[in-house]
Amino acid sequence: MFVDIVKIRIKAGKGGDGIVHFHREKYVAAGGPDGGDGGLGGNVVFEVDDHMNTLLDFRFKRKYVAESGMPGGGKNSFGKAGKDLVIKVPRGTLIKDSATGALMCDMSSTERFIAAKGGRGGWGNAHFATPTRQAPRFAKPGLEGDEREILLELKLIADVGLIGFPNVGKSTLLSMISKSRPKIANYHFTTLTPNLGVVFVDAGQSFVCADIPGLIEGASEGVGLGHYFLRHVERCRLLVHLVDVSGSEGRDPVDDMMIINRELERYSPELAKRPQIIVCNKTDILEEDSDNLERVKVAAEQMGFMCLEMSAATNTGTQALIYKVWDELQKLDPIPDFEADFVFEEEALPEERDIQIEVEDGIYYIRGTWIEKVVGSTNFGDYESRMYFERTLRKAGVFDMLEREGIQEKDTVDACGLQFEYIF
Repeated sequence: MFVDIVKIRIKAGKGGDGIVHFHREKYVAAGGPDGGDGGLGGNVVFEVDDHMNTLLDFRFKRKYVAESGMPGGGKNSFGKAGKDLVIKVPRGTLIKDSATGALMCDMSSTERFIAAKGGRGGWGNAHFATPTRQAPRFAKPGLEGDEREILLELKLIADVGLIGFPNVGKSTLLSMISKSRPKIANYHFTTLTPNLGVVFVDAGQSFVCADIPGLIEGASEGVGLGHYFLRHVERCRLLVHLVDVSGSEGRDPVDDMMIINRELERYSPELAKRPQIIVCNKTDILEEDSDNLERVKVAAEQMGFMCLEMSAATNTGTQALIYKVWDELQKLDPIPDFEADFVFEEEALPEERDIQIEVEDGIYYIRGTWIEKVVGSTNFGDYESRMYFERTLRKAGVFDMLEREGIQEKDTVDACGLQFEYIF
């Protein structure tokens, strides 16, 4: 089963908690705080696996969670970091943010990509020792790791894409020029999924060819099967456009050629500019009095495309096509990877603090990424930790912002779901 689009949820590991611990050793008086920091949470990492050619595995498992970091220990010992979760995908997979559709990474290279970063470990109480607070009895919990829903979209990587109407001989051609064995039958939409084949030219010379399921008029708007697989043509450097010049399907071959190119233009103007070779197929059953072959050649010349004759069924002209395709590929540059446009949170907030005050129904809401992190790193069950939280907000100017908004004593303040009364 071929699967090329799937939605999954990923969650990086939580950072380990810092601990409250005091040095206890014989003959050592007032050893002081030595609580260690928690370990980093594991990242969610994507890696290319060239042995995969579909996203089928992700249909059965939709949630992926990395390992959390371990708590810190005594003697200023760091907690063990959580292991990264490595998710393998086929080469050519696009990773997109499901909420915005923004591209996070094009997995066409061998480099790993961190899609969700693990949370930082919390500080142990050794970090909070000062000359006036020599025995802090609080520590910070670890931060939560990133969590997001992402869309995986596979766009096959092939040098050449075979396009054309259904039943024009694309699968037959692929079976003749490569070791690929797609299903071949005399009815429309025999090919339901793209097929890949490696075409051998000469020693050390080969290229990858993709048989794209048949396009029909309206494919760019969702008609037929072809629209669903048009994405797989986007990475092809050269398009081989098969046309049935015999007219065996009752269609005009010149009209077919125009329709397919019009659908490419509607789907992607850039794709329509891709180099094409028009291949007049089924010449073995072309009627002697037919002018289809000449009309296709004239139309191809007017469109600026080269035109070749072939019969895939009898293997006539296929070798000449292979050599011509190879010659054209030597002139073409590789298709560049898709540029990522997703902005990660750290890049979106260049300033250290991002704080907004909103008043709704008499409640003063403190919102922003910074306050979420402060609340998440505070142990509200400990008095000293609560005092530390209050000093952090005052030092950051949050209380001044509240007073500018007109807050009065005993008014309710909400900080990420945590509510308390404001006291001057």
